Amino acid sequence: MAKKTEKKPGSMTDDPNQDEVDISDLQLNDDVNPDEDDDDNQSDSPDQNSGESSDEQTIDIKQLQGRRIGRILVKLGKVTREQVQEGLQMQESRRLPIGQILVELGYVTDEDINQALAAQAGMETLDLESRDFPEEIIHVLPAETAQAYQVFPINYEEETNTLTVALKSADNFRAIDDLRMLMGYTVKPVIAEARQVENLINRYYGDSEESLSDLIGELASDTKLEELDDGNESIDLQELLEAAEDNKVKRLLNLVLMQGIKDKASDIHLEPFETEFKMRYRIDGVLYEMVPPPKHLALPIVSRVKVMAELDIAERRMPQDGRIELTVNGNPVDLRVAVLPTLFGESVVMRILDRSAVSLDLDRVGMRTDELDSFRQLIHKPNGVVIVTGPTGSGKTTTLYSALNELNSVEDKICTAEDPVEFDIDGLIQVGVNPAVGLTFAAALRSFLRQDPDIIFVGETRDLETARIAVQAALTGHLVLTTLHTNDAPSSVARLLDLGLESFLITATMEGVIAQRLVRTVCPRCKESYEPSEAELFELQLTREDLQGREIFRGRGCDYCNKSGYKGRTGLFEIMVLDDEMREMIMQSASTTVLRNEARKRGMRTLRESGLLSIFDGRTSISEVVAETIVEV
Repeated sequence: MAKKTEKKPGSMTDDPNQDEVDISDLQLNDDVNPDEDDDDNQSDSPDQNSGESSDEQTIDIKQLQGRRIGRILVKLGKVTREQVQEGLQMQESRRLPIGQILVELGYVTDEDINQALAAQAGMETLDLESRDFPEEIIHVLPAETAQAYQVFPINYEEETNTLTVALKSADNFRAIDDLRMLMGYTVKPVIAEARQVENLINRYYGDSEESLSDLIGELASDTKLEELDDGNESIDLQELLEAAEDNKVKRLLNLVLMQGIKDKASDIHLEPFETEFKMRYRIDGVLYEMVPPPKHLALPIVSRVKVMAELDIAERRMPQDGRIELTVNGNPVDLRVAVLPTLFGESVVMRILDRSAVSLDLDRVGMRTDELDSFRQLIHKPNGVVIVTGPTGSGKTTTLYSALNELNSVEDKICTAEDPVEFDIDGLIQVGVNPAVGLTFAAALRSFLRQDPDIIFVGETRDLETARIAVQAALTGHLVLTTLHTNDAPSSVARLLDLGLESFLITATMEGVIAQRLVRTVCPRCKESYEPSEAELFELQLTREDLQGREIFRGRGCDYCNKSGYKGRTGLFEIMVLDDEMREMIMQSASTTVLRNEARKRGMRTLRESGLLSIFDGRTSISEVVAETIVEV
C-alpha cells in the first residue's frame, strides 16, 4: 500500500520529477544530478577538493529552499559533487536515503543532514552555543510545553505576537502547529543542534516546572482581567478576545492541559460557582481538585478554550461542542470540548483522548482467560446482536473498540455509528451521528444496510427505532455490536422489552450480553497485605474462614500514585451467553432474577464474583469492589 503523504509548506520543489514525501523523508531517493539547474555554476561553489566553504554563512537560505538534498549539501560546502555522485550510485542498489548513505561514507554528519533538511524547508540554522536569553523570553513559553515539544524560545516580538523557537530537526512541524493552537503565537522556526536545544531546555527550565499556584497568583494581580468578572452584564467582544489572547491566560491553560495529559487524566473540568472557579481532573474515575484560580479568571480561561476549539465566544447562552487536536511527545491527543451555560457562567469539560494511553487490545482489557474465550466466541459469530452494557465511564467503548480492532480485516467491511467518533481506526467506515441535521443512530444504521457491511457497530441503542433496525440487520446476516445502559447483563432483556422490542425478536437475534465495571488497581509500588476488618468482610458477605490461605492487599499511598493507593484501572465482567433454554424463558416472560439464576447455573460469573477474584488476585481492593458492584440475591 502506498504511504499516505502530506505536503508541508516550504518542503517541496515544483520539479515534476520529484515525488511528494513527508518532510522527514526529504533526503530519500535523491536521484537527480546535483549539477542540474546550476544557475550560478561556479560562482559560489565550494572548493571541490576540500568539501568546505568559508562563505557558508553568506548563502541565502531562499536559494536552497525546495532543492535536492545533494544539491544543498554541495552549496553548503559539506560535500563535493563527486561525493554526491558516489552516494547516488550506491543508492541505486541499496535504496537508502542519500543522506544516510553519505553519513555512512563518512562525508557528512547527522547534524549536516539536519542543516540541509532545514535549508530545504526554508528554515535558518543557528548556533546557540554560549548564548544567553533574557527572562522575559523564557517566560513566554511554559516549561511543560518546551519540554514536551523539545523546543526553546529565542525571540519574541510583542508587536506582531511572533515567537521564534529553536527546533532540533526540521520534521518537528507538528510542534509549530500546536504552539500556534495552544499559545496563539505566529511561530517562526529555526534549527539548532539537538545537543544545544536540550542543553538550553535543561539550563533555563530544568526540573523546576512552572508552578500553577505562582502563575495563578500572577494572574490574580492583573487588574485588566479583573475588570472582566463574569456577571450578567454585557461584555465587549473585543475585550473578550483580548483576554483570551492574554499570554498569562494562555500559559495557565497550557499548563493545565499539559499536566492533565501527563497525569493521564480522562477529563478536565472547569466549573464556575457563585464565589469561586474550580478546576478538577478526573484520574482513574476519581475527581481531584487543583489550585482554584480567582473567580474573575473564569471568563478569560473559558474564552481561551472556546477560541482553541473554534467555538463562538460571543455565544454564552447555548451549549457548544468542539474539538482540539494536539500532538504531545509525538503522540496524537484529542480534546473533546463541551461547554454548558450555568447559573454562574459557562462550565467546560474537556475529555482527553490520548491514543498512546489506550491500548485497543482485547488481551489487555482485563478479562480472564475463560471470559476472553467466551467473548471471542460471541464476536466471531456470523450474525446476531452482541450487547455490552454498563453505566457511563465503565469502559464499554474501549471493550468494543478492542473487539473491532481484532475483527478488522480486509475480508470484512465494518461500519460504525458513534457519538462522537472517539478513535480513528484505519479500515473502518466510521460515522459520527449528528441529530441536529437528522443523522441519528437509526438513520445511520438504516444507511449502513445499503453499504453491504459484514459487521455493524452502533454506539448506543437509545430508542425503539434503533433497536428494530439493529435486529433487522442481525436477521439479514450481519453481526451487530452495540451498548445499553443497564446495571447488569440479565437486565438488558428487560431494557429492550421496555423500549418496545418484541420478545421473539430478542430471542431470534441476541447472542450474548457483557456487563462491565471499572475498578482502580492497587498501586504496585506501595502495595501491602493487611487484615480486613469485620465491616469489610460483612460488605462482601465473607467470613474469616473464606480468607484462609488468601492475602488481601491495599495501597499505602506514595508519590507514584499521588497518595491515593491506586494506579490505573481494570475491568470486572459479567458475560451472559444465551442458549435455547434461556431463549424459551425470555419468550415466557421470565423475570430478570430468574434469568440471572439460570445464567449463573450455566457458568456466568456475576460482577461481584468477578470482583472477589480480583481482590484475591491482589489486583484491586475491597472498597473498590464494594463501591462498583452489588450483592446478587
